[in-house]
Amino acid sequence: MVKLWYRFVEKEGIVTSEADYPCTSLERVEAFVMRWKASGAAERANCQLFLAELCDLLNTPRPEPATPDDAANAYVFERSVTFNNGDGTTSPGRIDLYKRGCFVLEAKQGADKDDGGGVLSTVAKERKAKRHKGTATRETAGWELAMMKAKGQAENYVRALHADEGRPPFIVVADVGHCIELYSEFTRTGGAYVPFPDPRTHRIMMDDLCKDGVLERLRLLWTKPMALDPSRHSAKVTREIADRLARLAQSLETSGHRPQSVAGFLMRCLFTMFAEDVGLLPNRAFTELLNKLREQPDAFKAAVEDLWRVMNTGGFYSGFMTKLLRFNGGLFAEAHALEVTRDQLDFLIEAASADWRDVEPAIFGTLLERALSPDERHKLGAHYTPRAYVERLVLPTIVEPLREEWTATQAAAFTLAKQDKTKEAQDEIHKFHNRLCHVRILDPACGSGNFLYVCLEHLKRLEGEVFNTLADLGEKQTLIESEGVTVDPHQLLGIEVNPRAAAITELVLWIGYLQWHHRTHGDVN
Repeated sequence: MVKLWYRFVEKEGIVTSEADYPCTSLERVEAFVMRWKASGAAERANCQLFLAELCDLLNTPRPEPATPDDAANAYVFERSVTFNNGDGTTSPGRIDLYKRGCFVLEAKQGADKDDGGGVLSTVAKERKAKRHKGTATRETAGWELAMMKAKGQAENYVRALHADEGRPPFIVVADVGHCIELYSEFTRTGGAYVPFPDPRTHRIMMDDLCKDGVLERLRLLWTKPMALDPSRHSAKVTREIADRLARLAQSLETSGHRPQSVAGFLMRCLFTMFAEDVGLLPNRAFTELLNKLREQPDAFKAAVEDLWRVMNTGGFYSGFMTKLLRFNGGLFAEAHALEVTRDQLDFLIEAASADWRDVEPAIFGTLLERALSPDERHKLGAHYTPRAYVERLVLPTIVEPLREEWTATQAAAFTLAKQDKTKEAQDEIHKFHNRLCHVRILDPACGSGNFLYVCLEHLKRLEGEVFNTLADLGEKQTLIESEGVTVDPHQLLGIEVNPRAAAITELVLWIGYLQWHHRTHGDVN
């Protein structure tokens, strides 16, 4: 994901010079980390100083002095808001740090666990008893509950902002000197803020600031947060790929191949391209095969059909000199390839050169369907349902009710854990996960799967949060124990009169599912 963001940053010219994107020395970062890791349990005393020094580390301006006019307070500490209590009354609130168009930040400061070692003198015992406890003791259920409540508090601040200001794309929850959590909502239309970039890596620990890419992520959060939206780059890549496929489809049809045969052939090609980019096939193996065949296009049909036959059954493939996985979804049951010219092979090589991990499934299905349809090809890239529009339906009807259940489940589980009822807390989370894995969603006119894919992505995000919470509650073998019980495309059902669109829907869902697995775990085997 980090590479994806900075490919987008570089391509779009967001960073134009070293002055726009300055470097922070590792020594400076390490000094900041050491200084603030020693702090604790004093949110009021430390919050603003920590955030101001973080701005210095990021080479971004510090917050500005507040004025009496909140409309002018676009980047300030203690930004005031007014809550509408729903009964005709109002109450005041203050955002710890607000930057309009970027984020709402809620800060806490917990205390580290007591090391408990040694025999203490009377004076030492008295000092220990007087130590600040802060928000909660870190790495405990109470601290997790406090961080969850802090996120909810930040969401309330977002809702209390004046409509003219718009919703910021990020919520930030900081435990001063310990960690920073990021939650995004790039549509800015009222959807749920979800862990960014995913539930596994949204919490940035202080030591993580020394890792490659982390400071740059925070710097963009402060300066150009929408540049962190991977779908902006994905949409561009998707349109480019669909355009290449459309030109190839037209060329193949002009050569005398039937549109239905062309569609099936190209779907097998594109999934093979995707498979090599996510590790289901050896890296660049298919692309290199196409390049070899460029000098003898007459051998293309036989060579590719051999590959697809092995992909359908699994086993050793001499062309790659390795054993291949079995692709049992039925896509390669008909291992039929078309004869191609050198020019048509060049179109395929051009499409294969793209990074298929960046394809945006939420629009890819529509564009692919049009690329393969002679009647719709002229509309390619011009008219499709944007992801933000899809989420306006999906979020309130499916995702938000599930998230309300999840928030209640988390609160109940952490409350039980605070009472030393860890097993009961884990059981609460497992019950929710079981429900999540048995949700069934039907789209009675699924088209090419846009709505179903967005549903799948949000369900997978929720599942990632479930696994993280189980880990926080001490369950270390979550993924192993959940094998065979997971959110997957079988939960998404669709009805469609167009057989090709139905096939594309299934393809889109599996591509999306494998993309999620690859981003989250690094491999798909």
